Amino acid sequence: METVVSGIRSTGNLHLGNYFGAMLNFIRMQNEFNCFFFIADYHSLTTHPKPADLRRNVRQVLAEYLACGLDPAKSTLYVQSDVPEVAELYLLLNMNAYLGELERATTFKEKARKQPDNINAGLLTYPVLMAADILLHKASKVPVGKDQEQHLEMTRQFGNRFNRMYEVNYFPEPVAFNFGGALVKVPGLDGAGKMGKSEGEGNAVFLYDSDDVIRKKVMRAVSDSGPAAPDSPRSEAVENLFALMALVSTDETIRFFDQAYKDCSIRYGDMKKQLAEDMIRFITPIRERIEDNLRDESLLEKAMAIGREKARTSADKTVAEVREIIGMRY
Repeated sequence: METVVSGIRSTGNLHLGNYFGAMLNFIRMQNEFNCFFFIADYHSLTTHPKPADLRRNVRQVLAEYLACGLDPAKSTLYVQSDVPEVAELYLLLNMNAYLGELERATTFKEKARKQPDNINAGLLTYPVLMAADILLHKASKVPVGKDQEQHLEMTRQFGNRFNRMYEVNYFPEPVAFNFGGALVKVPGLDGAGKMGKSEGEGNAVFLYDSDDVIRKKVMRAVSDSGPAAPDSPRSEAVENLFALMALVSTDETIRFFDQAYKDCSIRYGDMKKQLAEDMIRFITPIRERIEDNLRDESLLEKAMAIGREKARTSADKTVAEVREIIGMRY
């Protein structure tokens, strides 16, 4: 069975874009592959989070992923810092990562431009830590977005360099996991582009949002002045509203507003009210499971313990073999 590794940001809550995008695919993948999903708290340290915030965020993310359907019995779901072998492999790979190639990484250049007062070594060697996360379990597939493709290429580069240096065929070449037609692109509420926290809190509907917050966000969603004539083409903003409705509303509801648009009788206020209520109906059971998980200390601790044990079993084997290959067998 092929091994898949994917990192999970340890900051921020899941939104509908995450759920219909990667999350549903993760749930499918855990039934078909040997999956390792880790909460990347080491990576978050480049931004220097406060200790209380870091702990709260990790627990929140864990509670949300469990509520959405990730099963510790089917996949390995763990906290990155619970596996010290990550740090050791990161150190060993750093010895063969060169300054020039790290400085050319697109994400490093962007971060250095945006935060010139916080250009730390963690940012520079971020691709090496990501490589350690992947190579630690000898993954063959990695679900990544466009912004991470360069890091995956660097992972292949570091793994191949290790193989050449020590004349072994140890690390495989991981490739980007192709979700195919199953990957759903969820538009944001700003009228253009996809849903995401980076575009502002108001652009995304989070799984942990209250009913009132959802209503306020959706009612502020961008639309237009209405169709100019029967069967007029929809603007991007209105098309996005219909795309969101297709995810959470009934076929009957969609047909009603589609016909109202075609005959120019549509009232966007009514459409948004309906969309908000449909989102609330969809999100409420997930939010309730998240809240139950956050209240259940033993559940979260058990999930972390199971993930830690499974991840360390895999990681310990890799690091022991890497040390042997390097010659650390005194």
